[in-house]
Amino acid sequence: MLGGNLSTNAGGLNVIRYGMARELVLGLEVVLPDGRVLDSLKGLRKDNTGYDVKSLFLGAEGTLGVITAACLKLYPAPRSRATAFVSVRDPSAAVELLSALRAASGDTVSSFELIPRIGIELTTRHISGVTDPLSNPSEWYVLCELSSSRSGESLDTVLEKVLAEAHADGRVLDGSVALSERDREAFWRLRESIPEAQRKDGASLKHDISVAVSQVPRFIEVAGGWVAKNIPQGVLVAYGHLGDGNLHFNINQRPGTQALELQAVEQEARRAIHDLVNEFGGSFSAEHGIGQLKVLELERYASPVELELMRTLKRTLDPNGIMNPGKVIRT
Repeated sequence: MLGGNLSTNAGGLNVIRYGMARELVLGLEVVLPDGRVLDSLKGLRKDNTGYDVKSLFLGAEGTLGVITAACLKLYPAPRSRATAFVSVRDPSAAVELLSALRAASGDTVSSFELIPRIGIELTTRHISGVTDPLSNPSEWYVLCELSSSRSGESLDTVLEKVLAEAHADGRVLDGSVALSERDREAFWRLRESIPEAQRKDGASLKHDISVAVSQVPRFIEVAGGWVAKNIPQGVLVAYGHLGDGNLHFNINQRPGTQALELQAVEQEARRAIHDLVNEFGGSFSAEHGIGQLKVLELERYASPVELELMRTLKRTLDPNGIMNPGKVIRT
C-alpha cells in the first residue's frame, strides 16, 4: 500500500532519476498514537511555515503514526526509452560510464545497475527463460536505461554514441542495445531474477549497503577482499543500483559446503562489512529500513545525538509505545 511505501521510504531501480519515496511527497495525513489526525495535505511545493513535520513519518516504519493519505509529486509517464546491457572493464569503468551518460543525456538516465558475472551464472542456471545477453563472458556488467516523457526523442542515438566512445577507450568491452520491448524485458528479467536465483542456489548472507557512488569500486575491492580471505565457505555476489551507490553485498553458499557452515559466520561477516561501510561514510541499511533485525546496528553506528533525538521523538509522540513496538529504536 502507498502508506507502507512511504513509511519505509521505499526505493528501487529508478531512484537515480526520481529519488526515494520521501522525495515524492508534498503532503500527508497521519493518525497519531493518541488518535488525533495530522492534516498536512496542502500539496504545496513551496511552504516554509516552520518545521517540516510530515517528514518525521517518512521512513519511520509506522513507529510514530499511521499514514492514511498522501499528496504526491507526479511525473509524466515515459514515452521513449533506450536500454543496453554491456560488459565493462571493472566497477571503476562502470562509474565512468555513468558519468559520461549523465553528461551526454542530461537527466534522462533512469536506471544504472551493476551486475557481476556470478549474477549471470546464477540466473541462467536457476531461472527459466533467462539467457546471457552477450557471447563473451566478463567479470562485470551494466544494465542502463535512459527514458524521457517526450515521444520520438533520439535516446538510442545518445546511448549508442556514449557506448561507442566507451568501447573505443576500453571501458566497455561488449554490449547489446535493446531493439524491441522484448529485448528490454529480457535484460530486466535477468537483473530482477538475481534474488530468486540466489535463493534457489543455497543459503546467503545479505547486506543492503550504500556508499558514495565514487566509492563503490574501492568498497567492492576492500570488502570483497575481506570476504575472499575470511569467508572460504562463501562466494561474493555484489550487485545493485550503482547509480545511487546502493549495493546488495551478499555472500552465497559456496558449492560443496553446507548452509550451516555459512550461517555460522553470519555475525562475523555482518560486523566486518558494516564496519567497513561505516569507515567509507556509508549506510548499513540503504533501502530496507531497520525493523527488528537492525535495531542494534542502528545503536552501534548512529551518533549519540541522533539516537537521543530519535528516542525523544518516539517518547513524545508515542509515550505508551503502541506504534509498531520493538521496531527501529529502543526507548
